[in-house]
Amino acid sequence: MKTVPAALTPEGLRKIDAYWRAANFLSVGQIYLCDNALLRRPLALTDVKHMLLGHWGTTPGQNFIYAHLIASLKRTIST
Repeated sequence: MKTVPAALTPEGLRKIDAYWRAANFLSVGQIYLCDNALLRRPLALTDVKHMLLGHWGTTPGQNFIYAHLIASLKRTIST
């Protein structure tokens, strides 16, 4: 008999949200910046790409799905 993975705990939800926010931050850096993506110094105009490759439109949704898929797989594998 198959067991059902445990429901998402508040801590699990917090981790998914943190992963999603971090993935979105990194995605924006990859799309718009050519340097200083981790903001180790104040952002300058020279850090911004002159021509963008890709667009922001689908990125948050894909990151959202990846975050929940990873969490679901972890819960399924651990049971």
